[in-house]
Order: sequence, then C-alpha cells, then structure tokens
Amino acid sequence: MKILVVNKFYYRRGGDCIFAINLVELLKQQGHEVAVFAMQHPENIPTEWNKYFPSKVEFIGKIQRLKAFFRLLGDREVKQKFTALLDDFQPDVIHLNNIHSQLSPVVAQIAHRRGIRVIWTMHDYKLLCPRYDCMRDRKECRLCYTNKINVLRHRCMKNSITASFSAYLEALTWSKKKLETYTDTFICPSVFMKNEMLKGGFDSKKVVTLNNFITADHQKTGDVGERGDYYCYVGRLSAEKGLETLLKVAEQLPYKLIVIGVGVLGDSLKSKYASDKIIFTGYKTCEEIKPILERARFLVVPSECRENNPLNIIESLTLGTPVLGANIGGIPEMINDTNRNFPSFQNLESLKGNGMLFESRNIADLKDKITALFSGGIKFNYKIIAEKAQVKYSPQTYYKEIVKIYEK
Repeated sequence: MKILVVNKFYYRRGGDCIFAINLVELLKQQGHEVAVFAMQHPENIPTEWNKYFPSKVEFIGKIQRLKAFFRLLGDREVKQKFTALLDDFQPDVIHLNNIHSQLSPVVAQIAHRRGIRVIWTMHDYKLLCPRYDCMRDRKECRLCYTNKINVLRHRCMKNSITASFSAYLEALTWSKKKLETYTDTFICPSVFMKNEMLKGGFDSKKVVTLNNFITADHQKTGDVGERGDYYCYVGRLSAEKGLETLLKVAEQLPYKLIVIGVGVLGDSLKSKYASDKIIFTGYKTCEEIKPILERARFLVVPSECRENNPLNIIESLTLGTPVLGANIGGIPEMINDTNRNFPSFQNLESLKGNGMLFESRNIADLKDKITALFSGGIKFNYKIIAEKAQVKYSPQTYYKEIVKIYEK
C-alpha cells in the first residue's frame, strides 16, 4: 500500500510530530511505500520528499502574518506542491495529523476530489474549538462546538480581535460539513476525544478510537532496578499544563522534583521556584529523558486542560514508572487507579494499578497524593506496569488496527 503521511512539522517538536515520524517508520518497516508532506523548516528530518514541502510561514511581522493568513485558507503554494506530490507518488491513503494553520485542510479537499481515502488523527480539539484547547479564561468552554462566532465574540485567540477574526474565518472556510465530506475516518486517540467529537455533531460512523503508540526503543528493557529518590514532570512549560500548581505543592514538600522541558513560562518559573529540591533541566532528548524517567518514583501530569492521549504518560508507563495524573480529559482512561477511597489505600501492601488520580487544580489533593506516594505504604509492581503498557501501546498493536482502518 502507498501511504502519504501529512503533518505541518517533520521534526520532534511535540507529540503530534513524534507520532507522525514514528508512523512513517512503522509503515516502512511493515513494507509499505510511504511519502511525507510537511512545511519547510530548518529542523525538519531530511527526506526525499522535501522538494514538495511548501515554504515556512510564521505569525511574526506584517508580511509573514499576511502570508500566514492566506495559508490558513489554503494558499496556492500548498495546492500546487501537494498536487505535484500526489501526481508523482499516487498514494492509496492520506493519513493527516496536525495540519491547520501551516498547511490547512485544503490537502484533504484535494485528496478527496481525487478519490483518495483520507484518514485524520485528532491530536487536539481544533475541529471543535478554533483555539485548539477548549479553554477560555482558564476554564473549560464548549461554546464553539455549536457556533464558531464565539471565538470572535470572546476574543479567544490571544485576546486579539484580529487573531480571533482570522480563526473565525478559518473555521467558516473549513466547516464541519466540509471536513466530514473530505474525510473518510477521524481517529481519536482517546474515548474522551471521541465523545467530544460527537458532542460537536460529527457523524459517529466516521469517528473511531485508537490509542497512540510508542516505538520499542523508548520501552523498558531488562530488570526494573531500584527507583531514585525523586519524582518527575516531563512536558511543555506552559500554563495549561498545570506546572505552576505542581511547583506550588513541590516547594512545600521535602521531596526532589525534576522538571524536564521548555516553554514560554520556563524562565519565570525557574527564577521563582528553582532550588535544591526543584531541579529544572531544560530541554532533553528522548534518549536523555529515558534513564531519568525509568528511575523516577512516579511521573506527575498536573494538566489543567483536557488532554487527549498524552505521550509522556505512555512513555512513563512503558518504562514501568507509575503516573500521578489530573482527573481531566483522556488522562483517567490511561491510569488504573484502584484506590478511589483515598486515604484508606495506605494499608495495602501493593497496587494492581499503574498510578493515581487527583482533582485537577486542587493543590491540597495533589499534595496529599504526592506525600502518600512517597510514604512507603504503596508498592507498585513496576514490571507489570511496563509489560501491560508495552502491549497496549506497542507498534504491533497499533499497526493491526490502523491497517483495518486504511483498508475499510
């Protein structure tokens, strides 16, 4: 089968990019012919398909913003280069990932009109919410599910009338009716995401659930070994990830926290919270993160936005490291918390689960759970956590299901 994988970036920028890169390698390993379509970027992984990539656009400066505005709607360059790639490669299936803004759904439109099967993995809520995250004033919001004018009414994009108007026009141009017409199957990595798509009015016959996967080189091998005397945060340093809530708790506790990642809040959070017990490492590669994460007591995912199927949780569990996650979005689907009646669990010798949940934004609850996990009264079976996760999130498991979707 000939498969064209589309994502706006083709380097390890975020979870969607890592997924797309891993997907390309998985499909090649299984004997398929695979091509790539993305935007030009200096950090892109070298590929023979680079000549088809449209030029880089940014949202900085008047000229670039104007160029980016037309790109939102599907500009001539994207149309020409994507069409040329289709002519040369002749794919059987197009697998879309994160395409808005830098590429736009015009690629789905072009492929559909040629009779090519279009599959689209949902990495965020863009089809439901013009600002991607279904948040307004740091609270959950579903107003745009039924009427996209709300993004303009509430200036949801950077509190800017101009940016919000662009987002509104983009949503009108690529309406739900059009996207459903152009797309054969929408893949939601979590049940939560699927349910949100249905709340937004998408056809249930076109929406399926399939968890993301992780490559074998990120999984635990050999003995589980001893755990270090620390816990971890791995991810973007931004407000919606709830990191400051975690840091407020961490500075009150005697336990060591290692914070791995970069983001817009990096400098301010580091200057405010860095200490002997709160260590900011900055950016680290996957290879550098692995030995830290696999020896951590647990990973904390304190998100305050509705996460989909977070890659950091998958990485942690496949290494046998338990997860303390916020009870929000798709996170609860991934964590088997057998201790709903906290704190009665403290008398148990071991857990059959792979972590615990806490109420998102609840500082007291988060503090209690971290303290409990360090108390010594809870003993996780790290080996079983790793074994179960490595099956659930394995490339083999994913491949069996994605081929069914491609061939449907």
